[in-house]
Amino acid sequence: MSNEQLKIPQATAKRLPLYYRFLKNLYASGKQRVSSSELSEAVKVDSATIRRDFSYFGALGKKGYGYNVQYLLTFFRKTLDQDELTYVSLIGVGNLGTAFLHYNFSKNNNTKITVAFDVDETKIGTEIGGVPVRNLDDLEMELPDDVTVAILTVPAHVAQPITDRLVAKGIKGILNFTPARINVPDTVRIHHIDLAVELQSLVYFLKHYPTE
Repeated sequence: MSNEQLKIPQATAKRLPLYYRFLKNLYASGKQRVSSSELSEAVKVDSATIRRDFSYFGALGKKGYGYNVQYLLTFFRKTLDQDELTYVSLIGVGNLGTAFLHYNFSKNNNTKITVAFDVDETKIGTEIGGVPVRNLDDLEMELPDDVTVAILTVPAHVAQPITDRLVAKGIKGILNFTPARINVPDTVRIHHIDLAVELQSLVYFLKHYPTE
């Protein structure tokens, strides 16, 4: 996104890829226009929020007509830099890491894992899902300069020192799947995804906020 687009609320920015994915499906099915209520039903975001999200980008639709699917798709592709390929490294080729390598964002053409790192001698030097696995000891030498994002699927106790090495190497974004809360400089963006916490939260909501 451009600097102007970065001024939109972070909550809105996080929903944009969701809108984009649905619009791609709509376009593929031949649908030419869509209303905010149809979008709401599909992505499970209320229509008022969708209209507010879209309003940050100017007049994307017309009252009584809805939104032109092809126009929205083109607009969000440009907004989300879908024409630019982002190269990703994966650190930790355990069960979760291996699943990531096999999946490799197959439905997201602008993101690709190009290299993985681990300490397991049985995996080093092999390819998983077509991605080469390198020795973690050689991270500084083997991590390509064009890789700007890293996914962490390592034990929590090594997450911080590995992160420090990634930051020193020039990584700008980290997706952290460990329970550790990692410290990074202000110049680095980190998103924490703790699956255990998310599951615990889900169970809590099931018990205390039952669906009707």
